[in-house]
Amino acid sequence: MLHADGKAAESCIAEKRIGERIKHLRLKRSMGLVELGRHTGLSASFLSQLETGRIVPTLRNLARIAMVFSKDLSYFFDLKPQTVFRIHRVKDRVRLPQTGVTDPAYYFESLGYMVPDRQLDPYFAEFLPGKGRGSRAHQHVGCEFLYVLGGALEIQHGETKYHMEAGDAVYFDAGTTHSYACSGSISATVVIVTMQQPATALSDQRGHEAHTTPNKMQNLTSVELRTKTVAGSAMKNGLPATQ
Repeated sequence: MLHADGKAAESCIAEKRIGERIKHLRLKRSMGLVELGRHTGLSASFLSQLETGRIVPTLRNLARIAMVFSKDLSYFFDLKPQTVFRIHRVKDRVRLPQTGVTDPAYYFESLGYMVPDRQLDPYFAEFLPGKGRGSRAHQHVGCEFLYVLGGALEIQHGETKYHMEAGDAVYFDAGTTHSYACSGSISATVVIVTMQQPATALSDQRGHEAHTTPNKMQNLTSVELRTKTVAGSAMKNGLPATQ
């Protein structure tokens, strides 16, 4: 546990970007401001202003927040927080088939399996021609992004089917039932990125920030969407998330 003079510690909080670290911990847990407030006894409005740097927390309030995330105060005062940088060499990736079938319609590779606590799950997938059914219809929390590298792909989202070719991209709500299938004579190769924070949680977060600090909204990026699963446990029937 870090021990420091109260006034001295609180005077340096603003210089250590404490609010950004609190926000990082909260989003990592896919936790909203209201939920964090219930755990700490602090209001959502207070926490929002704290995260955006408009107010400075006391050590007592900072300790309450630290306890929620099983951290001690030293976490907020480390001078050089660790950053993430992981290269996934093509020779080290594992090609996995669609599970649960004897004749796979597709194969996929995780592009982020070595990253702990990753914010999104990227995959490379190959959908084989002549398989017809492709992936089974499924849905899950969050959003998906898909980019077609080669071939042609048919995506069904809800009741509507869409034809995509090399260079086409799509971003969609994964809470709506969707499926994929190769629709050409050659394999369709794609990059799929899944982001699993519920859309409502993101909306609530943006609402708080827009109300307190409108100019901060431009800093909210898709990278802040937090995944709740790792590649191995997220794969059902072979593809990312629930595919």
